[in-house]
Amino acid sequence: MSAWIPPEQRRQQVIAAAFRLLVAEGMTGVSLRKVAVESGLNIGSVRHYFDGQHDLLTAAAAEASAQLRRRLSEHPAEKLRGLTGEAALDALQNLVETVMPVDEPRRDEAIVVIELITASRTMPVFHATSERMAADLTSVLQEALDALNIPDADLAATQLAAVISGLTLSAVTPHGSLSVERVRAALRAHLRMVLGEGPREWVQAG
Repeated sequence: MSAWIPPEQRRQQVIAAAFRLLVAEGMTGVSLRKVAVESGLNIGSVRHYFDGQHDLLTAAAAEASAQLRRRLSEHPAEKLRGLTGEAALDALQNLVETVMPVDEPRRDEAIVVIELITASRTMPVFHATSERMAADLTSVLQEALDALNIPDADLAATQLAAVISGLTLSAVTPHGSLSVERVRAALRAHLRMVLGEGPREWVQAG
C-alpha cells in the first residue's frame, strides 16, 4: 500500500512536474497528461488540483514569483548600508545573482520565469504575476541602491533590472549563449559603473 501524501504536498508535486516540463519543453510542452506522467500521478489526481492547463500554469507562475521573493528576501538592503568599494560591489552582486542563472537551480528558475513572462505578452492570465515579479525585483534593487547611497536609485534600479533580464535571456537561450563566467563578468562590470568605479572587470574578462 502506498504511503499517504498530504494534499498540499501532492499539489506541489504536480507544480514541480510542471516546472520540469517548462524547462525541458517550454510552454507548449505542459499538458495535464504530460504533467501526470512526469509527477507519477494519474491524470484524475492532477485534475483534482487543477482544472486545466491555464490553471496549472497560473499556479506555476505564482510559485515562480514566490521563489523570486524568497530568494530576494535572503539579502535585505540593510546589510548593504555603510558598505563601500569591493565590499559594496560583492554584496550587491551576491544580491543580484540570487535571481540569475549562475547555477542549475537558478538556471531552471530563470527559464520558467522567462517562459511565463514571454507568455504574458499574449495571455492575460499571466499579466498580474509578470508585473508583480518585475515590481518585486525593481523594488528590492532600489532599496539596495538607496542603502548604498546611489544617486537616482529609482532609475538605476530600472536600468539594472533591464541588464538582469538581458543577461538572463542571453544565458539560457541561443540568443547569446553566455557562459556563467561571462554573465558574472558582464554583471560585475555594470555594477562597477552603478557604483561609479568604471568597467575594469569587463575589460579583463573580455
